[in-house]
Amino acid sequence: MKRGLISSAQVVVGEIPLLFSRVVGLVFGLLWGSFLNVVIYRTPRGISVVHPPSACPACHALIRPWDNVPVLSWLLLRGKARCCGARISPRYPVVELMGGLLSLAIVEVIVRALPFETPWPRALAVFLAYFTLALGLVAAAFIDAEHMYLPDPITLGGAVLGLFTATLRSMSWRASATGALVGFVVVWLPFIVVYPRLRGRHGMGLGDAKLTMLAGAWFGWEGALFTLMAGAVQGTVGALVIYFTVGKIEEPEAVKQDREELQKAAAEGDAEARQILDEDPLGEAPPEGFTQSRLPFGPFLILAMLELLFFRDWIGRSLRGFIGVV
Repeated sequence: MKRGLISSAQVVVGEIPLLFSRVVGLVFGLLWGSFLNVVIYRTPRGISVVHPPSACPACHALIRPWDNVPVLSWLLLRGKARCCGARISPRYPVVELMGGLLSLAIVEVIVRALPFETPWPRALAVFLAYFTLALGLVAAAFIDAEHMYLPDPITLGGAVLGLFTATLRSMSWRASATGALVGFVVVWLPFIVVYPRLRGRHGMGLGDAKLTMLAGAWFGWEGALFTLMAGAVQGTVGALVIYFTVGKIEEPEAVKQDREELQKAAAEGDAEARQILDEDPLGEAPPEGFTQSRLPFGPFLILAMLELLFFRDWIGRSLRGFIGVV
């Protein structure tokens, strides 16, 4: 559609100044990156992400608004809380910065690639859909890395969001639903149903199956398979790097602490704690040896999904070229 045929009352994405889009996208992402830290800290602990307001993890004093400016406050305070001087993990500014950069990347790679005549409300809806996905994936990666736990509100909620936004993203609902089904089954059947019968332990967790289901809902069945395979390759490389640099692969400390607390409660007669220990694959410490080590797989699946999100066309061309050569 030519510029002259566009109603003057309707702003389209091609008319929005690039600098404005970039600045708003970056600031918006930084602000939500700050909230993302709340999600990462509170969700595994069963605390509401909306109440109470942000507080110091050490002394629990409420954080003042001027001490909660993304990235800048951490730098000005030199990584320490103003209230008690406790050290603030560098993870906080890193997550905030990730929120800003992901938001900016979505503007650059996805929104700016929309047709010139796309109305701004549709462009905004596309941005918010992908931005919500990106934030959810980052939160899930950090939570799984620390707790080896993928929250259902992120995995299942993300899959549902993928289904409901399929047509908005120029994807048929059927393709999204098929992708979600394939994504779930390709992990659930071999690694959760068959593998335990052969090896006596789970190859992957149910949370991983839900995560690949999310990938399928957003990127189709091909995206689900790519996520699983690229995640496996990157996870293997990550495990080898950790093993050869550290000498061993250990469970996250939070997982060990949770198991110790459950074991203590079970020893005191808590039937629910005993049931959790019996049913949860993490209820027992892993045997010694590299092949028996436990490494959170979610972050590697999520890395593959983010690669799909921003480099899908390049990945598709590269894979087609590779298959043609082979």
